Amino acid sequence: MKIQKFILLFTIHCSLVTVFGCGYTLQGRQALPFDSIRIGRIENKTHEPKLEDRLQRALADELIRNGIMISKDSGYVISGVIRSFELKPLSEKEDLAAEYEVVITGEFFLTSPEEKVTPLRNSGAFITSFFGTGTIGEIMASKELAIENALKNLSSEIRAGMIYR
Repeated sequence: MKIQKFILLFTIHCSLVTVFGCGYTLQGRQALPFDSIRIGRIENKTHEPKLEDRLQRALADELIRNGIMISKDSGYVISGVIRSFELKPLSEKEDLAAEYEVVITGEFFLTSPEEKVTPLRNSGAFITSFFGTGTIGEIMASKELAIENALKNLSSEIRAGMIYR
């Protein structure tokens, strides 16, 4: 009986500490001061063609998936700059690159209707890797998928930056 009481008290204590003691709160779309947003100019300072268009699509998909409407009339605007794009070989097999890494860096901002510009927490590198063996067509297809994955990760981080600013 004593063991059961101890286990019950321990479970209640752990539950209370988990729920109230960590200082974290759940944030969501409801915490945002807007229901819709406009995706403004995304400048591509890299030599990778159409990266800005692909990021705009990935960002729109991410925002819509999380219940944030895209509207050309919204007073809130996301804009930014893609600073660098790198494709680095990570490993070799028989003197040929076998694994690659895609690294994308950028800086993005949220502008309010009052023209207040807030940097979003996303200026780091967004890295994904892929295996590139086979024909050049297979390697290029793998590269494109890796870029899409890195842009999805970047879009997710931009959305999180808006919610947790």
